[in-house]
Amino acid sequence: MFFNLLNLIYPNRCEACGALLVAGEQVLCSGCRYKLPRTGYWLQKDNPLEQLFWGRLPVESACSLFFMGKGSRYRKLLHKLKYSNKPRIGVALGRLLGAELAQAAAYQSITHIIPIPLHPKRQRKRGYNQSEMIAEGIAQEMAKPLRADIVFRPQYNETQTKKTRDERWKNVQGIFAVRPGRAAPLAGGHVLLVDDVLTTGATIEACAAALMQAVGCKLSVATLAAASKS
Repeated sequence: MFFNLLNLIYPNRCEACGALLVAGEQVLCSGCRYKLPRTGYWLQKDNPLEQLFWGRLPVESACSLFFMGKGSRYRKLLHKLKYSNKPRIGVALGRLLGAELAQAAAYQSITHIIPIPLHPKRQRKRGYNQSEMIAEGIAQEMAKPLRADIVFRPQYNETQTKKTRDERWKNVQGIFAVRPGRAAPLAGGHVLLVDDVLTTGATIEACAAALMQAVGCKLSVATLAAASKS
């Protein structure tokens, strides 16, 4: 009764379709959650996302929670997460992804979860790092430590939006670094790098290069969304 009364005063709506949420629902209504175009890549060895890094980055596994089709109702979830001050979207969807990874054999050896960092200037403007919110949800479900204090972004770069593959790669060269003395706990472990969207993989590759140069560890990748299969 209290939930229903509160919902009358402050309507809690599905972030994908706008329908009113009922008790027990968070961020997505049951219908949108059921229709979420999941990739299933966490169960597929040598999936297309892993192939994306072949010859570029020695990843153990790579996956995304869902496909991000043009015009899809789920595409705007990422826009709201990044630009509408709704970090809870990242945490909630991160938990959905984390629940899948917690059951997937390829991710059982994960020891630490690290979000792709934002430059402090951009994080102050946004109020939070969307990748850290996603990583927080994943960490809750996998019961693994979240370390957002190891890799940082000393250089400010332009947004990757609307850039070509080559422009994306040049835009992220040398923008990540590892804080001195922080990476030691990762040695010999299996790190899960987390970001919001995987397009060309340039940002993840640049971050991973800085991390692997500082410490010897295995590396896997997880993002909320990947380019549509259609």
